[in-house]
Amino acid sequence: MTDSPAADWLRRFTTTALDREPDLTALDQAAGDGDFGANIAGAARLIQSELDGLVAGTPAAEVIAAAAHVFLDRVGGTSGPLFGLLLQEFAAATVKAGDLTPAALTEGTTNGLAAIQRVGEAQVGDKTLVDALSPAADALKALPPSTPLTEAFAVAARAAEEGAEATAGIRARRGRASYVGDHAIGVTDPGAMTIGLLFAAGT
Repeated sequence: MTDSPAADWLRRFTTTALDREPDLTALDQAAGDGDFGANIAGAARLIQSELDGLVAGTPAAEVIAAAAHVFLDRVGGTSGPLFGLLLQEFAAATVKAGDLTPAALTEGTTNGLAAIQRVGEAQVGDKTLVDALSPAADALKALPPSTPLTEAFAVAARAAEEGAEATAGIRARRGRASYVGDHAIGVTDPGAMTIGLLFAAGT
């Protein structure tokens, strides 16, 4: 079992995701096809298993890449690949930085946002996870280089959570929620909420 800041971050995220599965499911039932919570929980269990199988001293980038592969290769639904792309960019930025650093977090978030938008074409205001990820990227880019990692995670989490909360007032233009029109108004996007959980797990 590996033990590192990157692994601790992902373990906290998976624990939180499992705890919040009912909330994520309820949101997706109100504004989607209802499988989001189960898909995220399934990914969380698989990631926990992957982390348990890594040896002590596994580089942070490999730890994050293992989680990325779970989302990309083993999770159903439309959101799995998007979270996989984000974690893949975190892993690439961590390789470049030599560890999971504030700079790697910033670069991974920025590049992950760009990758997700290339694939899904969502913009801020479409009621998707982009509404949380974009403000998180902006908040991270505004931080001084000397910002500690936990503080960088906290700043990103606050921005993402505010972005997620704002999706409740939006009529969806992308994703499953767009199919239900005005019925999704008043419902927080579960993908955006999960982005907030991902960053909060690093604090």
